[in-house]
Amino acid sequence: MSSAGRVEIHYQRLPDRMKVYRQRVVVERDDVIVTLSEPIEVASPIMVDGDVILEKGSLAVWFTFPDTWHDIGRFHRADGSFSGIYANILTPLVRTGPVWHTTDLFLDVWWPQGGQVTLLDEDEFEEAVALRHMDRETAQRARQEATRLLELACEGRWPPAIVEDWTLERALAKLECYSPSVTYAAQSRSTST
Repeated sequence: MSSAGRVEIHYQRLPDRMKVYRQRVVVERDDVIVTLSEPIEVASPIMVDGDVILEKGSLAVWFTFPDTWHDIGRFHRADGSFSGIYANILTPLVRTGPVWHTTDLFLDVWWPQGGQVTLLDEDEFEEAVALRHMDRETAQRARQEATRLLELACEGRWPPAIVEDWTLERALAKLECYSPSVTYAAQSRSTST
């Protein structure tokens, strides 16, 4: 990892869009890397079923697992309130030090606070498959991963315990402990969940 404890994630959205995200490393273990987003910059709130899940100034705690076809985010609104658990279905991460590369495979699993787990963006996925933005094998693998996560959630075995353990409050406290000069707008918020 970089000496500053930051990563740069090159996130490809098929067919040819690339976005770079910069995040702070909170915890790095062999089985998972926990990172904290910078405050989210979006033109308008991101909504699911009429509820805001992310908005300008929101923070997300991300969980990246080696050789896995998804990552997981703990999403919070700008006021620090927990909105839910989000999983991107994507290609396994390729890491070169603090620079990471992955490709979004359109499908997302969303579990809102107090709600039911659901699959998002199936229409975008089907369109990408029809337009041949991904090969058949990759599309099949993406669908299998989404189905697996939904089944595990229904069985009470997803998300993994570390996602519940590393709340926004805990991540912010850890970063402040190791780097007192780090400031985030959300540090003063009450984020107990």
